[in-house]
Amino acid sequence: MLDPEIKEELASYRQSIDNIDAALVHMLAERFRCTKAVGVLKAKHQLPPADPAREEYQIERLRHLAKDANLDPDFAEKFLNFIIKEVIRHHEAIAADCSQNAGSAGTTHSA
Repeated sequence: MLDPEIKEELASYRQSIDNIDAALVHMLAERFRCTKAVGVLKAKHQLPPADPAREEYQIERLRHLAKDANLDPDFAEKFLNFIIKEVIRHHEAIAADCSQNAGSAGTTHSA
């Protein structure tokens, strides 16, 4: 049987973890809302979905932030690379959708 004090302490930690997870989800949602706007802007002006120089800068920046926060910089880089890959996938889909809509904008359909 688990000591009630330990059980209470464990529950407190888990509540904090749950709160942090909820905050992370909301922060990621906001980040993806912003990157979607970037994708629309890029597609509108026929810019490439990926920006390797920006990605490299962000990875180095995040590695430094992670180190300062006592978080494994390799983990931070893997996490950011996962996000970048997803953002590029979204940008490619937005660009494809924009070019598809532009291609059909000049056509007329008769019923």
